[in-house]
Amino acid sequence: MTAPVFVVEHFRTGDGGRYVLDGPEGRHAVSVKRLRAGEEVVLTDGAGRWADCVVLDTEGKDRLIVRLDPVAEQPEEEPRITVVQALPKGDRGELAVETMTETGVDTVVPWAASRCITQWKGERGVKALAKWRATAREAGKQSRRVRFPEVADAMTSRQVAALLAKADLAAVLHESGDEPLATAELPVRGEIVLVIGPEGGVSPEELALFTEAGARAYRLGRSVLRTSTAGTAAAALLLGRTGRWS
Repeated sequence: MTAPVFVVEHFRTGDGGRYVLDGPEGRHAVSVKRLRAGEEVVLTDGAGRWADCVVLDTEGKDRLIVRLDPVAEQPEEEPRITVVQALPKGDRGELAVETMTETGVDTVVPWAASRCITQWKGERGVKALAKWRATAREAGKQSRRVRFPEVADAMTSRQVAALLAKADLAAVLHESGDEPLATAELPVRGEIVLVIGPEGGVSPEELALFTEAGARAYRLGRSVLRTSTAGTAAAALLLGRTGRWS
C-alpha cells in the first residue's frame, strides 16, 4: 500500500531534517491513522511539491515528527482536463468532485446552468463552494495525489463560453452529438474543457452559445448517466486516451 498523504503549508525543517506535522493533519496522523516510528508518509502542499518522509516519533495526540527527504516537484500533466460541472441537487456535487478528483481531473468549474434546480446564491453559494474545495482536498489526499485539482469560482453560461473559446478541445456532452467522445481527435498538450449539463440537460440556448464559442457536442455512450457521474466517466475515457493513465 502506498504511504498516506498529508497536506502542509511549507517544508521548513529543524535540525537534522526533522519536520513536525501538527494541527488537524498531525491529529489525523497520530490519533486516527495511529502512525508509529518507522512508517512512511508523504507530505505535499497540494500544488505539486512533495517529499517522502519516515516517522521518527509522536508527541501527544497531534504532533508527528518525521525525517523529511529532499522536496520534489511533480510537473503539470498534459493535456490538462477541465470539467465544467452543472450544479447537481443535494450532495451529488460533492460526489462529482470527489470521484473526478480520484480520477485525475485538473480543474472543476461549478456552472450555474439555466436548468439547474440548485442555485448558489449569497451565503449558501459561499458554503457550497467551500464544501466542493474541501472535498477536492480530502479526495486528493485519499487518492495519493500531490497536485490537487483547482475548484474555480462558479461561472455563468457566458463565462463558460469564454473558457471554451480558449480550449484546445471544447466538448459538450449532449444527445445531439453526432460523434462519440471515444473517437474525438484529442490534443497532445494544452487544455481539454468538457461541459456536463444539469439533470434537465443543456438548454438549446446554452448549446448554441457554446457552439458559437467553438465547442462541439459529443455523445458519451448509449446509456444516460446522472450529471454527478457523467464527468467522471468522461474524464476516465479522456485520461486513458491521452496516455495520462499509462
